[in-house]
Amino acid sequence: MDDYAEPRLPLVTLEEARQAIALLLHYQDESTEEGRAAGTLARDLALRLPAEER
Repeated sequence: MDDYAEPRLPLVTLEEARQAIALLLHYQDESTEEGRAAGTLARDLALRLPAEER
């Protein structure tokens, strides 16, 4: 491994991930397939978030 390699950065920040989840929850709707998918994705992503920012 290269000692001079830059550290890998996350794709999004914790705050950006929380905002994306909030947006998905906004579109959550049990009466449509897309709405159900938005709710499912929001729940799945929320479970992957760290408990607190490091």
